[in-house]
Amino acid sequence: MFRAISLAAVALSTSLLGGCAMLSPFGFMSPTDCMTRVMYFESNRSSAEGMLAVGTVVMNRVADRNYPHTVCAVVSQPNQFAPGVMWNPMREGRSLQLAHNMAEKVLRGYRHPGVGNAKFFHTEGYTFPYDNMHYTWVAGGNAFYEKT
Repeated sequence: MFRAISLAAVALSTSLLGGCAMLSPFGFMSPTDCMTRVMYFESNRSSAEGMLAVGTVVMNRVADRNYPHTVCAVVSQPNQFAPGVMWNPMREGRSLQLAHNMAEKVLRGYRHPGVGNAKFFHTEGYTFPYDNMHYTWVAGGNAFYEKT
C-alpha cells in the first residue's frame, strides 16, 4: 500500500513539474526577473523612460488574448524580443539596478502614458513601407506603435 501511494505521488509530482518545464524553459523565473531582462536588453540601458515604455508593451501583450498571459511567457516568445534576452548575462550594474527598479514599478501597475495600447516597437530611425503602423511614442532608442 505504501509503495503504491509513493509511486502515485512520484508520478503526480513528475507530471506537474514536467508540465511546467514543458510550457517554458524559463518557467522558474519570476515576472520581475523576466521584465528586468527585457527592459535591460531592449532599451537604452540608461533610459528609465525607455525601460518603462518597453515594460508597458509587455504588459499590453499580457492583457491581450492573442498573447500569452504571463510576463515570462511573453518575453520568451521566439523572435519577439532581442536574441538572448532570456539567457545573455547582464553585466552593467547601474543599468541592471535601473531595469530592476523599473520592472517592479511596471509590475505594480505603472505604465508609460505615451505608449498607450502599443504592442510593438522597433529601433528608432528605421522606416518600413507598411501602412498599418500607428506610432505612439519614441523613447530609449525605440519607436512604439500599434497595428491598425
